[in-house]
Amino acid sequence: MRLELPKKWIHNLKTLDVAFQPIINIHTGKIFAVEALLRNYEKVGFNSIFDLFDAVYKDNLLYSFDLKLRKKAFKKFTTINAHENIKLFYNLDNRLLEMPNFKQGNTGKLLKQYGIGKNRICFEISERHEISNNSRMQEVLEHYKSENFCIAIDDFGVGYSGYKLLYESKPDIIKIDRFFLSDIQKDEKKKLMARSITHLAIQLGIKVIAEGIESKEEFLTCRDIGCHFVQGYFIQIPTLLASEIAQEYPHVLNILNSEKRVTESSYKIETFLNKTPPFSIDTEIKNIVKHFQKNPQAETVTIVNSNNEPMGILQENKIKEFIYSPYGRSLLTNKAVKRSKLVNLIEPCGTTEINCNISTIIELFSNNSKSIGIILTNNSKYYGFLSARAIITIMSEQNIIHAREQNPLTKLPGNSMIEKLISEIIESKKTYILCYFDLDNFKAFNDVYGFRNGDRAIMLFADILRKNLPTEFFKGHIGGDDFFVAVESTKENEEKYTEALSKIVKKLQNRRAATSL
Repeated sequence: MRLELPKKWIHNLKTLDVAFQPIINIHTGKIFAVEALLRNYEKVGFNSIFDLFDAVYKDNLLYSFDLKLRKKAFKKFTTINAHENIKLFYNLDNRLLEMPNFKQGNTGKLLKQYGIGKNRICFEISERHEISNNSRMQEVLEHYKSENFCIAIDDFGVGYSGYKLLYESKPDIIKIDRFFLSDIQKDEKKKLMARSITHLAIQLGIKVIAEGIESKEEFLTCRDIGCHFVQGYFIQIPTLLASEIAQEYPHVLNILNSEKRVTESSYKIETFLNKTPPFSIDTEIKNIVKHFQKNPQAETVTIVNSNNEPMGILQENKIKEFIYSPYGRSLLTNKAVKRSKLVNLIEPCGTTEINCNISTIIELFSNNSKSIGIILTNNSKYYGFLSARAIITIMSEQNIIHAREQNPLTKLPGNSMIEKLISEIIESKKTYILCYFDLDNFKAFNDVYGFRNGDRAIMLFADILRKNLPTEFFKGHIGGDDFFVAVESTKENEEKYTEALSKIVKKLQNRRAATSL
């Protein structure tokens, strides 16, 4: 069927324009991709992008129109500086396959025309709107995945079938909807839900983009819960000028460089990292068989795509049944069995950046009882593999360090951790509320009631600090009857935090009276 459009829609296409918004690595501040966003729809008589696509759909021209838009977006994408090193996110309408002229291969022709590799394109499919025909949705996903395109689910978490889509479609990337991320640093419920979504995705080998980030606080919280990438006004507003897309964003780099913890984490992880080179998805399986035969101690290999981005792992025990069966070896080493067989053998594996903090890596690993390790990347490229054995060793060392640096009576952080925090506060130049607690007449109390009751009073106060101050507070025990508390402060939370601290003394007085201490 022919792809020509009526003059009305050709005219509209000339008016419509494409804006780009960067998606950056949340740990490095370097650009990962841009999303193509349609602009000037109001100039052709529509209140929203959705209204425009509904009109094209009603005219039975959705596929023809979308191909023209792709061409427009691809062409403009090539004008971005160093576009060869980033991805283009392009939004798909779920109703494309309903068009009578839908045909395979047209996207490939356009990419070839502009010299863009398939690995540079990621098709976004939104789950915000109810899908009347879910089999069609699955068909859209399977169609583009079968053609080796990257697939992302947009607006994840607010649609009608979010987790079902995650289970059935196996996307490469999900974008957490802005609803969960707006002021996330102030909302423990949002933080818990966003963390759960992020960690589940990572365990399934899916990358996570924090979408619609508008503040430094939101950015840092999303980084700390484990998101891989970030997009939003805090990074850059959508721009019609391709020249305004940068390779890295200085204001983000300044924030990341002020976080000393990142460097320390990376240094510790490096000690345990296995940097065995990965295998390409296009590698013949016989070569991987040979690798395991030559390296009997190896239990896994990492599989990457043509852009050196991790796709998952291949365990040696998964191909044993082939190696040791009468015809299995012949099947695996058959020259005709390449990518398709390898794709079926690889398993998803949690992936995060080398700059990710150790506690997040440990949490990702601990949440999955079947995890055999975590793949680490450097600016989204494969960097190394952290095995289960290595992670357990790190966990053990962390526990020893924590035990050594905590007060033996209250189990709260001791002087070395308090001094380290104060040093970091001074260097960060952030605003903090610091509070020093000194229990009055404690020596006299000890003399009258004895050291045992004195210890009970100290443990009681430590328990009050734990239960009555939110998790964002640092609670430390200097020694004896001296305690230290600190929390990062903003104009929005200063009054709330100050009030919480002022109630601590009253809590102690009430508890002491109740227990007759």
